[in-house]
Amino acid sequence: MWGIDYFPDCSIWFTDERTDAIWKFSIDTESYDRISYSQTDENKSSLPQKLVIEGSKIIVNDFTGGRLSFLDYAQDKQGLRHYAIPSVMDGAVTSDFAIDSDKNVWYTNWIPSGAGILVKFDYPGYEFASTQGEVTQGLLLQDFVEWYNFPAGLTTPNGVAVGPDQKIWLADTSSNYFFSFDPRTEEFTKYVTSIPTIDSYGNASDFIKNPVSRPYWIERSDDNLIMNEHNANRIGVFNPFSETLVEYTVPSRNPNWADCEGIDYCGVAQVFDFAAYGEKIWFTEWVENNIGVVDTSIPLPFSIDIDKKQITLEKGQTTQLTLEVAKTLFSDAFDVNVNSSSTSTFSDIIITHENSFSLSDKTTISVEIMASEHALSGTHKVLLGAYTNDIAVSQFVTVIVV
Repeated sequence: MWGIDYFPDCSIWFTDERTDAIWKFSIDTESYDRISYSQTDENKSSLPQKLVIEGSKIIVNDFTGGRLSFLDYAQDKQGLRHYAIPSVMDGAVTSDFAIDSDKNVWYTNWIPSGAGILVKFDYPGYEFASTQGEVTQGLLLQDFVEWYNFPAGLTTPNGVAVGPDQKIWLADTSSNYFFSFDPRTEEFTKYVTSIPTIDSYGNASDFIKNPVSRPYWIERSDDNLIMNEHNANRIGVFNPFSETLVEYTVPSRNPNWADCEGIDYCGVAQVFDFAAYGEKIWFTEWVENNIGVVDTSIPLPFSIDIDKKQITLEKGQTTQLTLEVAKTLFSDAFDVNVNSSSTSTFSDIIITHENSFSLSDKTTISVEIMASEHALSGTHKVLLGAYTNDIAVSQFVTVIVV
């Protein structure tokens, strides 16, 4: 079961990839109804995944079938009316989707290890044309679709969300990256999570040279965006206005899902789905068979401040930033590590700082950022902050290389 939602007629709807179906559970009668979701083309498979109820419509993405389905649940003998948007790319999957304030539906089509597009479906426009009878006169679903090619570095965007700023946010499961897309400028911006700590991936074999956090789903909660970072064993809370990222470490560890042979405290819980309610984030641990919760109302043990939020560098140029870490709770001194990562590739951006320190009150860290001699011109995001075993608190600095 990947997706579940509540319908106003007191029923619960959920997807079931094992039986290739969508199920309806009637709360009043405590009965189940199964609706087949099989492809009409026998050569194509189906995997009904996420499910969202929007008005009288039930929207489902068929991951392996490469389609986005709209099911109209009518309380009459006609039953469930259905139409689907096929992928515009042969062999592509259709992943998560989100609905913006204008009721447009945004989703992705992508070929594993290949190309991909972000798709915008004018859902209200299509519905209006349908009521006017225009669709039956030859107006196609594709006439209401716009798409945008993925930027470099975006390959496996499982999670899609509409942020509080109405930008579209994508979580890339093959990397440390997540992206925003501004529909007004049609531009993508690349962000990065913290690099996973070694107790999550282990590296007993010494084969892992570039560990990745693998953010999977991304969802909006008030003014924040929440991500589950599979390989980092963390839940990230990102504020797109302040560009701050708080990452909560999940204490559960399963060594069988990481490179942990001979290491005592090592592994991941495979945090999969999550839901935010108030100031709490409830989540499932797939390989530990647990339900966990993050209470974001608990004050953070320290705060950070960076003296510069944007810098411009010529190739080969270096600049200094100041990172201030201040203890916010009354406690004994504790060990803190400096956190840094970057969206740049091929060492275009080089970050230098001390690695760890003891925090007793307030500490100022000097951070050196250099654009290499062969750096590509462009805009990069650098994540700076601090972390302990339990939490990472960071903020983004925009670095423009000219």
